[in-house]
Amino acid sequence: MTTPVTAPITGIVWKVLVSVGDSITPEQAVLILESMKMEVPVVSPCKGVVHSIEVAEGQPVEDGDRVATILPAE
Repeated sequence: MTTPVTAPITGIVWKVLVSVGDSITPEQAVLILESMKMEVPVVSPCKGVVHSIEVAEGQPVEDGDRVATILPAE
């Protein structure tokens, strides 16, 4: 079962910080959104492995959009 990582606000994907297959820890930044001239980190909700990245740098996202998927560690 996978766990979604969702955008907490509407913005533009400024930088993707992880790649598919990377190990990730809880609260680790997956990417950074730019919104209203602020940089907002989007963090992983769990420990695991990055299963997919659903967005690209420069892409607009809405609040609640899935930006990545994590395969949780057992």
